[in-house]
Amino acid sequence: MKGGTVQISWHEGKPILTLDFHPPSSTLATAGADFDIKFWSIKSAAGTQRKLPQVSYVNSLSYHSSAINVVRFSSSGELLASGADGGELIIWKLHSTDTGETWKVLKMLRSHHKDILDLQWSTDSTHIISGSVDNSCIIWDVNKGINLQTLDTHAHYVQGVAWDPLGKYAASLSSDRTCRIYINKPLKSKGIEKINYVCRHVISKAEQPLLKNSTSTKYHLFHDETLPSFFRRLAWSPDGSFLLVPSGSYKIGTASESVNAAYIFSRKDLSRPAIQLPCASKAVVAVRFCPIFFNLRGTNPAGLFKLPYRIIFAVATLNSLYIYDTESTPPIAILAGLHYAPITDIAWSSDARYLALSSQDGFSSLVEFDNDELGSPFPISGGKVLEECNSPLQTSNDTVIVPTGYVGAIVAQSRKTKAGEKSDDMVIDSTGNAGAAITENRKNETEEKGDCMIIEGTGSVGAAVLDSRKTEAQEKVEKQPLSSDSVKSGPEKKAGKQTPSTKKPTRKRITPIPIDP
Repeated sequence: MKGGTVQISWHEGKPILTLDFHPPSSTLATAGADFDIKFWSIKSAAGTQRKLPQVSYVNSLSYHSSAINVVRFSSSGELLASGADGGELIIWKLHSTDTGETWKVLKMLRSHHKDILDLQWSTDSTHIISGSVDNSCIIWDVNKGINLQTLDTHAHYVQGVAWDPLGKYAASLSSDRTCRIYINKPLKSKGIEKINYVCRHVISKAEQPLLKNSTSTKYHLFHDETLPSFFRRLAWSPDGSFLLVPSGSYKIGTASESVNAAYIFSRKDLSRPAIQLPCASKAVVAVRFCPIFFNLRGTNPAGLFKLPYRIIFAVATLNSLYIYDTESTPPIAILAGLHYAPITDIAWSSDARYLALSSQDGFSSLVEFDNDELGSPFPISGGKVLEECNSPLQTSNDTVIVPTGYVGAIVAQSRKTKAGEKSDDMVIDSTGNAGAAITENRKNETEEKGDCMIIEGTGSVGAAVLDSRKTEAQEKVEKQPLSSDSVKSGPEKKAGKQTPSTKKPTRKRITPIPIDP
């Protein structure tokens, strides 16, 4: 495993808000506050002395007139969708020419009134679902370029959307502290079925008692609108067996502080979380699944997932990245000390060789995995992918499970002093069956060396420590709002300016516990 922050001028020092890999070629597309989409070729660092993959500029797409918040390729790689401020949604098409391949605008989809924050393609690339600051989700017919349905039940910004790969469900996550699950109930008109998504579940609060013999209480499952991020990017697993949702926040006890988490929802019961994945001191803002399935290693036959293969996924907080698989409950790797500003997006290459993440500090980081480091690919056929009626999780129908015995304890220590006098420390201790992982993030405002990215392997991936040195140019990156009158200026100010505390909080130990019915 090699990786770190790539020290190049990605977008002229302006925030990078999104990225994605082109499926066939693994070309990386990035976009952000400079209004352009840029393409980058990646050359492996394997067999060389380089610590990082080599990234080279290819070309740019200039058409948007405002900051671009999300770019996503279709599954075939022939189309690219980009969503931006002001409700701009553009579909690009790849054309072959005598001089090579080029992207051209195919359609502009107009219906959102305000900034588009997230979007996702349907599996067959015929439809798109998008989420916006106008509090709505829209389902688009890409071929016709029309709005098929507007889902406007959220009371605040829609910051994440996800499309079920099996085509039955859609999901959205909003800063109104709700996750909504929609089910497709097609309407027939003149013998033709039309898409008709209706809201089936609204996940907002947990109503179960937190502890045995305690009185029943309700508590919010998600962060409110003060979360210092534009995005809450959720995702379905590639086989549709479960939904992974970020921006979780729950309390162990009524007097305790909230714990940041990501939630896993089983397809068998999408009305409430089946598993909580506790994270460190920062909120979870994005999740993304590796597109390749891997063979089981047989290391944890009593695991929470009952799948014939391993699925690997990444969970990004504002300042760190956790990599999990479905066979071992503790994370197989933890990455921290990556960026000076919040992480905005994550992406896997189609061959699972690269994992990329972007940040508001104007830089992107890349992690490269060696051959078979993540495991041997599992041959997928239609008959082997989970049927909808089967549950991939070992959960009962009436219990929300926090896997205490497997995850172990998480220790989160945050020491803050006056700016320039002492760096921040983040310690994560995982005491599960995969061993311990300790990640320290040391930053000093006055030094020119920059920060270090520490990758601690907690499973079979192994351990590596990678240092990424930032130049003086990075220290001068402006943490400015995307526009003076943008509706996102408030959240961005929170993300860019966090006043350190002069008081040291006492060491706290956060231990997840089961929630009993």
